[in-house]
Amino acid sequence: MEIESAITQEKAGLLARVWGWFKPLPGKFKAKVLGVAKSTKQLGKDDPRRVIHSLKVGLALTLVSLFYYWRPLYDGIGIAGMWAVLTVVVVFEFSVGATLCKSLNRGLATLLAGALGVGAQHLASLFADREEPIVLGILVFLQAAASTFSRFFPRIKARYDYGVLIFILTFSMISVSGYRIEELLDMANQRLYTILIGGATCIFISIFVCPVWSGGDLHNLIASNIDKLANYLEGFGDEYFQTSENEGCATASTKNDKSFLQGYKSVLTSKGTEDSLANFARWEPGHGRFLFRHPWKQYLKVGALARQCAYHIETLNSHINADDVVQAPQEFVRAIKPSCTKMSSESGKALKALASAIKAMKHPTSANQHVDESKAAVDDLKMALESASNIEDTDLLTIVPTTTVASILVEIVKCVEKISESMHELSQLAQFKSVEPTVSPEKQLHLLHRGSVNPVLDGDDSTAFDDHVVIITVLDDQKAGKNTPEEIIENVPQAPKPSGVV
Repeated sequence: MEIESAITQEKAGLLARVWGWFKPLPGKFKAKVLGVAKSTKQLGKDDPRRVIHSLKVGLALTLVSLFYYWRPLYDGIGIAGMWAVLTVVVVFEFSVGATLCKSLNRGLATLLAGALGVGAQHLASLFADREEPIVLGILVFLQAAASTFSRFFPRIKARYDYGVLIFILTFSMISVSGYRIEELLDMANQRLYTILIGGATCIFISIFVCPVWSGGDLHNLIASNIDKLANYLEGFGDEYFQTSENEGCATASTKNDKSFLQGYKSVLTSKGTEDSLANFARWEPGHGRFLFRHPWKQYLKVGALARQCAYHIETLNSHINADDVVQAPQEFVRAIKPSCTKMSSESGKALKALASAIKAMKHPTSANQHVDESKAAVDDLKMALESASNIEDTDLLTIVPTTTVASILVEIVKCVEKISESMHELSQLAQFKSVEPTVSPEKQLHLLHRGSVNPVLDGDDSTAFDDHVVIITVLDDQKAGKNTPEEIIENVPQAPKPSGVV
């Protein structure tokens, strides 16, 4: 009985453990499903174009599948129609430029490799039966070696790497299979036709159904990167000198409020994305305000300068986040604070103006004033440092961190100036719209008003004009249009010259 009781208890314990393992499974499964659904929803919400792209790929695959579903088309092409399906799966990319790049690379590479493969097979057939495979092997070896080596050239690697890969594959398949398969030319023609049909389907849907342009994405990315740098610089001056005045006692809540100072970090890693988008943008036709042969290389130049500025900001950020910064004397800090704050804020405003100009595709003339103001702040900093050097009992080690920050800001001002110059060059090459004056010359008369001007002189001579008033009368548009300039000017009594005034 005791044995049976022990066995029963053991079985009950085993069942309890099994039930304890199975019991939470429904809840875990439900939580997993909800998590996946939430992630999927967020992914589509972040960029709705992803959902549209998925539908476009499904539409393209459905259309090319008609070569199998529709009997007349299948009788004309046969099993080679599968190449159209494979082409859609391989070449349909997210953007128009990427789809065009892969489609044209695949089509041209297949055409060229097919022609050379048939030619190689014909050349090998001129030799004896024993020599034919040797000749084919030599030709395959030469083309594979030469084509693979060409992929190491940077320009070919960037724009035609996929085409070279397809060329190697197609030439090898036709050359090798032609040794055993009859009617090689018909097989090559069928594959070429179906690949062209699949590529044309992808291109048509990509361009005319909710197109996604790589050029537009590159344009927006550059503007966004510059805007992120501007956000940092506009807030850096007050943030840093506030920390310095508080002797570095920044609380955790204050640090958490510095999220806007971290946006620049994405600029540091944007080179690969910019290069990819610029490469695909070169394949795209003119669209909207992006004309044919748009200066995409100039965007890369602006992006490179923006990253250079971001690297300076990265160095700058190490000072603002440091908890062990040796505090400089407050007299020294007060001497250079206005110049440093002005350099930072004016550079940020200049970058803001440049980002807005890129987004609106207008000439960035509004940034010139801020660039000049930041350069003037550099001169003020030099004078402030000269005056601060006379401060007595100043330990050099205590002013090194703050002086380093000032020198980095000077480099940032130079970098912002280069970005501005590059942006002006881009606006000219891309034919951006000119910024019209806010007030036209015809309407400037409406801004004037009738008034009096009382000259004020130093000393006792100022009383000489007490009884004389110069009245300037501005007529309205109708009267001004009917009178000559001589008639518009009224007779004004001449004021006597004060003594001592020439």
